[in-house]
Formats: sequence, structure tokens, C-alpha cells
Amino acid sequence: MRLEGVRKRYGRGPEVLAGVDLDVVPGVPAVVLGANGAGKSTLLRIAAGCSVPTSGRVRDRPRRVGHLPADLPVPERTPVRTWLAHLAAIRGSGRDGAEATALLERLGFTGGPDTPMGRLSTGNARKVGLAQALCGSPALLVLDEPWSGLDDSAAAALDAVLAGVAVPLLVADHSGRAGGLAGAARWSLSAGRLAPGPAPEAPRTVVVLRCPGDLAAVVARLPPSARCSGEGPVLTVRVPVAGGDALLAAALGAGCSVLSVRRPGTP
Repeated sequence: MRLEGVRKRYGRGPEVLAGVDLDVVPGVPAVVLGANGAGKSTLLRIAAGCSVPTSGRVRDRPRRVGHLPADLPVPERTPVRTWLAHLAAIRGSGRDGAEATALLERLGFTGGPDTPMGRLSTGNARKVGLAQALCGSPALLVLDEPWSGLDDSAAAALDAVLAGVAVPLLVADHSGRAGGLAGAARWSLSAGRLAPGPAPEAPRTVVVLRCPGDLAAVVARLPPSARCSGEGPVLTVRVPVAGGDALLAAALGAGCSVLSVRRPGTP
């Protein structure tokens, strides 16, 4: 798939995308980085066929696209099983839901199949969103912040799933995990334009904490270089290797207990 001169403007506002050219090919995951509001989600929606550019064009987009938007609209009262079966039927991939069930299990889904979509936790809702995008043999994957809301074990499982993807893959990411995709091409989106992105950052130590009380107050006490994810009380923190000791000291001082520490190069 190729985006050629793609521009997007909403109403009379400034251009969100100002002439984007991008090739998305098998074996070279395209990773789009950028600040909030830079236009990453707009770019991915156009790539997936959910929005049309103001000018420019998208060439060679396959008919079957697996798309995970940043905010997936769901019918809140519909059970997980029913919603996934409905989407599978629309895509012609059957109604039994076996593929989605297997993927949800792999991602550590803890909600029941008959749980209404609106009652799922953030992490479980994200896993269902990933299942609907990845299942059904898509010929192109467009994933907007796929690691958002996932705990460390689910994120690692998603890493393994994406490592086996053979179709073109376009990802927007701020977690840093997309840097681990083999052969990835990194792009930075700023002022509506794409430029070759920064080199992957140095490896980080991953610390899993159990934190009582106000999670926001705990995060505020951690080093500025710490990247945190999780819904609480379990918090996953990634920190540069040199900052590992400072992180542990701050976490213990905040009353957290350390569940695990994984340094680069260890399984």
C-alpha cells in the first residue's frame, strides 16, 4: 500500500496532514511517532479506509483491513462473544469465534465471553479490539496505539503475535514497544509532515510494582524518565538501565512492593 501526497483539513482549520508519502510493505513495519494531536490517528484512519483525504490518494489498499482505532466505538450492552461473531460474519470469516477466542486467551483476557462490552476494563476492552483487528486473515494491519492499556504480560504476548505477522503493518505508538518490531521503519509526524524518525531508544529495565492507594500520587514520585502503564494496583514501569536503582528506591519509598524486575537481555 502507498500513500501519495495525502493531505487532510477539517473545515477551515489548518492542515492536519500536509502532503504525506508513505509505503507500507510486508516485512517492514511502518511505525509512526509524534506528539498528541500531531495527526497520527488521522493518518491511520485514512490508511485503513475509514476517512478520505482532502487531496492525495491511497494506492493498492487491500479489501480486508484489520483496523484498531485509538478509541474503538463499541455497543456497550452487546456481549463480547456476540460482537466478535457479528464482526467475523461481516468479514466472511465465520461465526464460531474460535480464532478470536484463542487470541484473547493468548493476550490474557479476563472478562467473560458474555460480559457486555461496556463493562470491560480498559485493558480487556483493548484486547477485544485487538482480536477484532487481527482475526479474519486481514491483508493489511493498521493499529493505533495497540499496547495502550495492556499490562506487561499482555504487551509481551502482543509483541509475539506481531512478530509473526506477514502482511503490511502500520502502527502508531508512544509506548516505545514498537521499536522492538523486527525491521521496523520509524517515522516522525510533525506539522503535518512525515520525516524519518529517531533511532530506537536504548533498552530499558522493566519493573512490575504493586502499589497501594492513589496510583497517580505514586507515579508522581517516580523518576521523570519512568514510563508507566497499568490500571492499578499493579503498575508496569520502564526506565533506562542506569535509572533502575533510583526507580526501585522511589517505588519502595512510595509504599510499593516489587513483583518483578527484568533487565535487557534477560527472558
